[in-house]
Amino acid sequence: MLDTGQKFDVIVIGFGPSGATLAHLLGLSGLSVLVLERDGGIYNVPRAVHFDDEVMRVFQTIGVADAVAEEARVNVGMRFVDPDGNLLLDWSRPQDIGQHGWHASYRFHQPTLEAVLNEGIAKYPNVHLRRRCEAFLVEDRGDEALVRYEDMATGRIMEARCAHVVGCDGARSLLRRFIGSGMEDHGFHEKWLVVDVLLNGERPDLGDHSVQYCHPERSMTYARQPGNRRRWEIRLLPGEQDYSIARPDQIWALLSRWIGPDEAEIERVAAYTFHSLVAERWRDGRLWIAGDAAHQTPPFMGQGMCAGIRDVANLAWKLVRSVRGEASEELLDSYQSERKPNVTRYIVTAVGLGGLINASDPGAALRMAQSSGESGGRMKSLVSELGPGPGAGPHRGRIFAQSRLRDGRRMDDAVGYAMALVADAELAREIGPVAGLQVITPQDAPGIGEELSRLGVRAALVRPDRYILATATSGPELTALLATPAIAALLAPPPSHAAAPEPRRVAAGAHRAI
Repeated sequence: MLDTGQKFDVIVIGFGPSGATLAHLLGLSGLSVLVLERDGGIYNVPRAVHFDDEVMRVFQTIGVADAVAEEARVNVGMRFVDPDGNLLLDWSRPQDIGQHGWHASYRFHQPTLEAVLNEGIAKYPNVHLRRRCEAFLVEDRGDEALVRYEDMATGRIMEARCAHVVGCDGARSLLRRFIGSGMEDHGFHEKWLVVDVLLNGERPDLGDHSVQYCHPERSMTYARQPGNRRRWEIRLLPGEQDYSIARPDQIWALLSRWIGPDEAEIERVAAYTFHSLVAERWRDGRLWIAGDAAHQTPPFMGQGMCAGIRDVANLAWKLVRSVRGEASEELLDSYQSERKPNVTRYIVTAVGLGGLINASDPGAALRMAQSSGESGGRMKSLVSELGPGPGAGPHRGRIFAQSRLRDGRRMDDAVGYAMALVADAELAREIGPVAGLQVITPQDAPGIGEELSRLGVRAALVRPDRYILATATSGPELTALLATPAIAALLAPPPSHAAAPEPRRVAAGAHRAI
């Protein structure tokens, strides 16, 4: 018998890092959320291995950043070398605290991260995680969406209704099929072997930098991971079968330049085909996709998981306003218009780096890749900027840096998951209190004055995802901005408007399900 009658604000399909982060953000906002995950527990092998400071800032918003930071490793960067070991490109990462209030780059162990996200969801009684449940039917019925799924533990067929369904369900996304989206192909499709090992002892000679070995015959990657974990990625040659080359004797032969079987234990070997794809449509009415469901990238920039977290950070606050009846179609459509150009830029850059790694003439490839952001043999990380969306002014769609308050807190912790007005003290006094907005000035955090000065403005409206909505250089300009209907509609806080939850330690491997 069909079990019906369940009603939620949002149903999230998939509880990987993107789906889990979305569930946290929606839970923090007070929405009722159902999460469907087909696996019975945390997938206990490493997959993604890198995230950046913008992602850590999102983790801060949901109250897990400190727990994640304790288990992660600050990344020193990556070097690209030719077949003779000569340095082609140096992508060393800054070791100081950057604009987001965190280190620029981190290496991590995905099962540990998922344990933190999994355990943290328990603080939201309005978020219901159901494991071993697989969605098979999704319908947009105009005034609501419907999802049917199987509880694989009992065989029962369940039905739930909601305002929105978000598919964070991976490269073979069910939601993308129901949306009916094709994929834009940026031309990169290669099969690589990923080998994760656990060292038996210290190996400082392997180095802390990750290394891309650029070679037309057999390009490879070495990645320094937390603790005793190390990863090698090996491009498979035409005609090679992953089931034969993945034999232990073949693996150790490939790694013999660096390590032998008496020095480490193979934790996992997996073959992946790296793609460069972007979905044509990210939304159809009440149906949405995010993460790998919406895009797939070669791994050379370490931005696969990062892009998914950026997706859900962009989408979550817009869904909150939609559920509250405060979101225009233009705001909802801005999810794709803002995110798609951003992620496409990262993917195109990663494809360019793939060309460098596999080039028969690395010098020529390096010259062709100048648009990737490197200068004089050094590469700079891309600055994340959004495509067209809500707001106004030359800084719309750029990140607003996070400063420390005089009391030691980070700015985002004081603001909470909400809009904020950041302004110089004189302008803040001139306009007075603004309903629905917390006002932060350089008197609260000295670094804010430096950020406003860098932007050349006196005030900035900052969205819940920490991007700039609009800026102003005078009191009249700011007053006019606040009165603009499209902006005024975004300023009221969600019903459960609150600061980020207190960070807490969680036990790796723990999870909650109903």
